[in-house]
Amino acid sequence: MINNNLSKNLNTLLEPYQKFGISLGLERIKNLLEKLGNPQNKVPIIHVAGTNGKGSVCAYLSSILTQAGYKTGRYTSPHLVNWNERICLNEQPISTEKLRAIIKHISTVIDSLPECPTLFEVVTTAAWLYFAQSQVDVAVMEVGLGGRLDATNVCDKNLASIIISISREHWQRLGNTLTEIATEKAGVMKSQCPVIVGNLPPEAIEVVKNRAKILDCPSIWVESAQKIEKNSDNWAKYQDIEYPLPLAGDIQLQNSAISIATIKILQQKGWHIKLEDIQEGMRKAKWRGRIEWVVWQGQKMLIDGAHNVAAAQVLRQYIDTLHKPIIWVMGMLSTKDHQGIFEALLRPQDQLHLVPVPDHSSTDTNFLSQVAQNVNPSLTKVNTYDDLFIALEKVSSIVDNEKEIIVLCGSLYLLGYFLQYFSP
Repeated sequence: MINNNLSKNLNTLLEPYQKFGISLGLERIKNLLEKLGNPQNKVPIIHVAGTNGKGSVCAYLSSILTQAGYKTGRYTSPHLVNWNERICLNEQPISTEKLRAIIKHISTVIDSLPECPTLFEVVTTAAWLYFAQSQVDVAVMEVGLGGRLDATNVCDKNLASIIISISREHWQRLGNTLTEIATEKAGVMKSQCPVIVGNLPPEAIEVVKNRAKILDCPSIWVESAQKIEKNSDNWAKYQDIEYPLPLAGDIQLQNSAISIATIKILQQKGWHIKLEDIQEGMRKAKWRGRIEWVVWQGQKMLIDGAHNVAAAQVLRQYIDTLHKPIIWVMGMLSTKDHQGIFEALLRPQDQLHLVPVPDHSSTDTNFLSQVAQNVNPSLTKVNTYDDLFIALEKVSSIVDNEKEIIVLCGSLYLLGYFLQYFSP
């Protein structure tokens, strides 16, 4: 249980670093880590990069390795409700008390640095310290943005590097072409360390292959797993391993296969991970806010981040299997490809209800309304609201549950706002 007062105190501690925004680069965090004794050098890591799917892969790997008896750290971003979600040990979030103590300790050395670190760099440093202090056997580290200049990219050796997917996202900082974006994400690859690669576009494949050759990285190019029928549950098979698949959407055939391929690399290195560990770890894996069914005030609905075009395409693929019109409840940040996301999601006869994303750089709902109607003039309804819960009350009163489905999506921060007040 999260103590609200402690959470407020934690937010107060972190608030001074928010003004520095996003600023890619490794010099600041390396200076900070050096002042703290370079804890990252004591943490064996699996480094996970990609446009989409990183969280799912981190969830699978962390669950399997914990099940196998290894002390396992997991670092992911962003969080949905609380900062604690980002830093986990054996599937349990760091306590607010512990995170607050670590942040206070980090703050004591920042004044002696030539340049103040960003908020993400401070929290990433907290993860490195916590994992080093906990003497983890392995930490599964998700890249925050890009890879080459991301604050997680401070280790010379990785147990494995993973590049799941590459599409046009964060082009404002990573480059406007897939080649440029792939170059940034390929920056997580390390000399002679294995790299596990998912299904990439041709331009990105060329970049990763060239980088692997230069660094002499053993490369595993992963094909998606296959669905199989077993015990009336969702199961999949990758090579010779059959396992349950708890997360929805066909994209999980790719994400799970990448995770199993990574586990096989560890087995080859001498890690003791049994088939039963893999199967039970997969069964227990959880990742909130990604094609997740919830019940809110008695109303069943689907929630998903769908915060970029590639993620929206994944959601649309799943939606199409449901064969029902959708009542969309959506909000988006100003930095997103609004037209591209609408093109991926919206279908004739769907409804669209637009809301702001609280406490973030949200796109004006009237502007989104115009974009959506230009993309799909056949929408049956387009409404705007001042708050998410006003919209949800409205759509819950008009939905025909036999014929329609409510889907909340468009921003992970919007989902976080929902989950903060969500009660099943």
